[in-house]
Amino acid sequence: MKINICYVGKIKEKYFIDAIDEYKKRLSKYTKVEFFSVKDEETPVNASAEVENQIKDIEGDRLLGVIPSNSYKVVLDLKGEMLTSIELAKKISQIQTYNNSNISFIIGGSLGLSSKVLDSADYHLCFSKMTFPHKLMQVILLEQIYRAFKINNNETYHK
Repeated sequence: MKINICYVGKIKEKYFIDAIDEYKKRLSKYTKVEFFSVKDEETPVNASAEVENQIKDIEGDRLLGVIPSNSYKVVLDLKGEMLTSIELAKKISQIQTYNNSNISFIIGGSLGLSSKVLDSADYHLCFSKMTFPHKLMQVILLEQIYRAFKINNNETYHK
C-alpha cells in the first residue's frame, strides 16, 4: 500500500516539517508515504469570487497533474463525510481491499479545491466543520492515517 499526500503550497515552518517527518517515520512501518506539492497562487487582497475561482482552477490543474492516476482519490472537503478515527481506519482498509492499494489524499490551498478536483474524487472526507490552515491539515491528516494503521493492526495508541 502507498499513501500519497497531494497539496498546494510549500511548508516552510520547521515545527510543521518536524511533525510531518515524525509521522512519516512512524508510518514507514506500515506503508510508504509520498508527498506531491504544487505551487500556490498569490491571492490579491479583496479578490472577487471570480478571481478566487480562477486561482482555485490554476491550483487545481496543477494538483490534477501530480495526483497518481492509479490511486483512489480522497479530497479533504468541508462538504464531505465526517468519520470517527475508527471509521477512517475501516475506510482505509476497505479502499485497500476492494478499490486500490494506493490512496491519494488531496489538500487544497487557502481558497480550497477547484470543482474540477472535487469532481475527480472517489471520496470526499471532512475532518471538521471548522477550517484549519492547509499546512496544519497535513499534520492532522498524517496523525489520523497513523492512528488508522494502528487501529487496523490492533496495536495500542488509539484511546
